[in-house]
Amino acid sequence: MKKKPVQESRRPSIGAVSRIYSRENVSRYSERARQRRRRRAVRRGILLSVVGVLACAVTAAGVWVGSIAGKLNNNSVITSGLLETLTDSNVTKDPFYMLLLGTDGRPGETSYRADSIVLARIDPIEKQVTLISIPRDTKVEYQGETMKINAVHTYGAAAGMVEAVSDLCGVDISHYAEISFDGMVQLVDALGGVEVNVPDKIDDPKAGDMVIEPGLQTLDGASALAFCRSRAFVDGDYTRMRHQRIFLSALANAILNKVDASNLVGLVNSLSDMVVTDLSIQDIVALANSMRGMDTDNIWTANLPSWAGEDTYIDGVSYVFVYEDELAEMMERVNNGENPKGPQTMGQGGDDSATTGDLVSNESSDWSNGTATIASSEAESEETESE
Repeated sequence: MKKKPVQESRRPSIGAVSRIYSRENVSRYSERARQRRRRRAVRRGILLSVVGVLACAVTAAGVWVGSIAGKLNNNSVITSGLLETLTDSNVTKDPFYMLLLGTDGRPGETSYRADSIVLARIDPIEKQVTLISIPRDTKVEYQGETMKINAVHTYGAAAGMVEAVSDLCGVDISHYAEISFDGMVQLVDALGGVEVNVPDKIDDPKAGDMVIEPGLQTLDGASALAFCRSRAFVDGDYTRMRHQRIFLSALANAILNKVDASNLVGLVNSLSDMVVTDLSIQDIVALANSMRGMDTDNIWTANLPSWAGEDTYIDGVSYVFVYEDELAEMMERVNNGENPKGPQTMGQGGDDSATTGDLVSNESSDWSNGTATIASSEAESEETESE
């Protein structure tokens, strides 16, 4: 069988070859190649720029968060000793105790006293808070010595205060926060003032050089500090502690119900210059969101069942003595998330307990004279009569 000849590929003519490989075409191909290389280089440059910007943003955010955390968790206050004293808790799922201190410390000072002492039980599920004030002159034993509880801060700093309050009240404390006088003024001013229903006229030069009339009003930092510090009343420090609990309730209302949730991180940034706490930024924001919408007028409130008088002097020093049995019973109710039924002035307490809404509805003399009215007890009485 005769084989077919292999078909030869067609080759361009000499003229065509000259046209394909002309200088004009080579130049055009080279230009296209350069354009492709330039486009690839531009794309790589844009990608690298985006990656660089993102990396810088992440780094800057990390530095910013680290800076806030460094101020909030100031290690000169939030020491390893304090952290070992505190107990673990989940701030959005479990009730916990937090110790709140107002101090007379000044910038740069390492030794100072606790001027106001409040033990708070916070229940994020029920959105219920109980505030228990501890008189600063309360007699305690610390490291084998008898002293006023506010002096413990001088000897044992924050860790010592947590230990002293925990032993006194018989509860485990999970978190801690403190603010100085100057810090409080700055905090209130940073919030644009705090709306407070003031129950008593404040005219006390020792607390501040202003007069505050009773009624609902927005207090600036200096006025808020005077409201929380004045003791120019019949029952002195007990009125002062009631005012502090009223202010804490008003502050909680301002932060939880008047600050937009999207601004919480910015608020924490502002707070970090004034407040020191072991809580992380994430815990603060999560707790604030979980407590948002709570009725701050229904915060339960009491002070320790206690008294002071001629029989509470030791070596010429005046103390506040605690009714220990009544305190144990009150703290059992608090620990169970119940009405504490504790006193709002000197004394042992009774069958009713006040809320911060009740505190603003009565004057100082009503509490010291025993004529204060409590809305919760009136409501229970009406309910009983209707039955």
